[in-house]
Amino acid sequence: MLNKLLMEDTRRYKRLRESMVANQIEARGIKNPRVISAMLKVPRHLFVNEALMDQAYSDHPLPIGDQQTISQPYIVALMTEALELEKNDRVLEIGTGSGYQAAILANIAFRVYTIERNRRLYSNARSLFDKLGYFNIVTRCGDGTLGWKEESPFDAIIVTAGAPAIPDALIDQLGSGGRMVIPVGSRHTQELIRIEKTEDGISETSLGGCRFVKLIGQQGWQSE
Repeated sequence: MLNKLLMEDTRRYKRLRESMVANQIEARGIKNPRVISAMLKVPRHLFVNEALMDQAYSDHPLPIGDQQTISQPYIVALMTEALELEKNDRVLEIGTGSGYQAAILANIAFRVYTIERNRRLYSNARSLFDKLGYFNIVTRCGDGTLGWKEESPFDAIIVTAGAPAIPDALIDQLGSGGRMVIPVGSRHTQELIRIEKTEDGISETSLGGCRFVKLIGQQGWQSE
């Protein structure tokens, strides 16, 4: 089944992906060539339910089950560009979800560590990574708010769920010169924040309003 879908990808879905990048990504100001190349390459339709494949390249998020979503393509590109990744960077992702964001990152960075607390989503994403040959993605099923201490420090961290505050563990695990992108706020009102960590401390920049599913973590810690 997967081989058949990959063959189809070289035709119809490739054209849809090119249209998505031109009209949703580049037209909105995304300029990083490595981000654009990754968005052109990753078969987004394989990261959604088969019934939703025809909508995979549309300008909106899609449900992936268990009240979770795959983010709007532009948001994926915006967050990825904000990380300013280099080819030797090690990236931590909190919230694997469908696996699409991790696949985008894996096309740019050296290694991606991604954590998902939902066992079904974790298993589905891990299986798809293996089938598509994303062997530079390392997965874990667990509490993303704790980060991945034994693999830290990271050059970049991306959080794909809305948090009421930035988890201290993630700040601690970000290396000097590292960048983090995270949605911060309540369930209904969030702001996408870019953080840079230097020897002098932390700087924050707002990338605008957004709305993500809530980040759930240690001992019920979650956004309200």
